[in-house]
Amino acid sequence: MVVHSKNEALICKAFPSSLGPVAVRWFDDLGADSIDSFKELTQAFGSRFITCSRAPRPLNSLLFLSMREGETLKTYSDRYWEMFIEIDGDFDDMAIRIFKVGLPTEHDLRKSLTRKPVTSVCQLMDQIDKYKRVNEDQLQGKGKGKVIP
Repeated sequence: MVVHSKNEALICKAFPSSLGPVAVRWFDDLGADSIDSFKELTQAFGSRFITCSRAPRPLNSLLFLSMREGETLKTYSDRYWEMFIEIDGDFDDMAIRIFKVGLPTEHDLRKSLTRKPVTSVCQLMDQIDKYKRVNEDQLQGKGKGKVIP
């Protein structure tokens, strides 16, 4: 990107590839033509994520999260990751366990995570994404049955 540092349009288009799921959702929610320059984009990003003056949440904040009846995996995982990024400290192993316990016992993802536990938050996010894609495919009539990664 250093070679293209003068091309603001390209830099703005490449910017979301460096973001996590919550920041990508923020980026996707920006109104069309609401940002006029890369400088303005970085200022908006900083206002939302970097200069946030909220105090970090304690780990036990995650304990109160669970998948609600009728809630999609996408909605539950989005709520979970929003809370997770506000926690100060390195609690990945505990955060993985708490996410799993927050799923209903009959949920296929919970069963899969029990049979084959993940060892990092990145692996957990990958598993969640796989299950969301399978669920979306099944809802659209493309799924031919259950797929357990």
